[in-house]
Amino acid sequence: MFSDLVLDHFRNPRNAGKLANASAEVQATNPVCGDILELAVRVEEGLIREARFLCRGCTTSIACASFLTERLTGSAIAAARSITPDTISEDLGGLPPATFHAAQLAAEALALLLQKLP
Repeated sequence: MFSDLVLDHFRNPRNAGKLANASAEVQATNPVCGDILELAVRVEEGLIREARFLCRGCTTSIACASFLTERLTGSAIAAARSITPDTISEDLGGLPPATFHAAQLAAEALALLLQKLP
């Protein structure tokens, strides 16, 4: 049902935890399933130097959040604006339709975060 990459990010989440000295922090929720994603980044000179997350949710929510932090780390803010639920799903090998909400939650958290950055 899930790609090897989804399972790897779920079993071995990257960048999980709080981020001290974050430039911005947000929380996004999915009211239908109850998943909650907290996302934080530290930005220096227009680059996202560090990204961390906390997630209470399903397998794919945790995997999408972990994947997103890896993708954000080292990227320019402008590049982060191009990340969508579809690109998250595709880059993870394609999410089943019943779990696509996890990519939407990650993208929503990112959109909220980008609103807080210059």
